[in-house]
Amino acid sequence: MLPAYVPNPVAALAGGGTPVDFGRKYSDGRRIFGDGKTWRGLVVGIIAGIFTGVILIRVDGWFPAAGLPQHTLLSVILLATGALMGDLVKSFFKRRFNRERGSPWPVADQYDLVAGAFLLLLIGDPAWLFATVTVPVLVVILIITPVLHRATNIIGYVFRVKEVPW
Repeated sequence: MLPAYVPNPVAALAGGGTPVDFGRKYSDGRRIFGDGKTWRGLVVGIIAGIFTGVILIRVDGWFPAAGLPQHTLLSVILLATGALMGDLVKSFFKRRFNRERGSPWPVADQYDLVAGAFLLLLIGDPAWLFATVTVPVLVVILIITPVLHRATNIIGYVFRVKEVPW
């Protein structure tokens, strides 16, 4: 899951610039995604996730007994892109429910990246998804994701990358 976990914090670090929605509003009068979703953050976050996946592929080639999942270039592209697409979809619905940028949205905040990554894998590489994400692996992902999410947000807050620690 590292190619899916890396893009969000990197996008926050690299963010700024032109918003993905170009400042446009949806038919309800609210922003489509908001100022927190920028093209620079999106592109740099996806590239960072892909880079992380390529490193995992290389490490597996060097140390095949390490027990890492057998990533492919397609799987890491789908994981990284899906994670940030899931975040964008969550932001879209967050605006529809009139939640402000930075306000907590339990469950959606923690699992948006997992849902987006798995959905893109289901569409683009279902064989890899079902061969790699077994029930025990899924349980670990569901347990570790909120812990990692909270930890990275606290670190981002301490280093003033994020305005709120959630």
